[in-house]
Amino acid sequence: MVKAILRTKSIGTKVTEDEYARLDERAAAAGQSRAEWVRTILLERLERPAAKVTEETVLAELLGLRTILLNLLFTLAKGETMTAEQMQAVIERADAAKLERARKLLASHVAAVPPEMPGRNRVVQ
Repeated sequence: MVKAILRTKSIGTKVTEDEYARLDERAAAAGQSRAEWVRTILLERLERPAAKVTEETVLAELLGLRTILLNLLFTLAKGETMTAEQMQAVIERADAAKLERARKLLASHVAAVPPEMPGRNRVVQ
């Protein structure tokens, strides 16, 4: 028989009406109460390391290359050509935005993956 864990400490925070509704939706989708779901997410976040610099860098480079490739292909698909100056501008825009895009994508991915997915650490309650 597993002994129940006695929780005696509390953590609180203020959220907007929209955030509150979103928290309720996520908790319901996971089949948990809001408090249980929030506790699970917080504790998992403690255990999960942030994206490593290498992962962030590789994703940023892939996103930069994707941006360049799509811009080039879109221009060619329209039957147009791209000058060296236009290509350089595309490259500079891709380079300027790639790291921030990678960080946002990684953050949204971590937030979107439900706790019950295989491979995710689960907090034993």
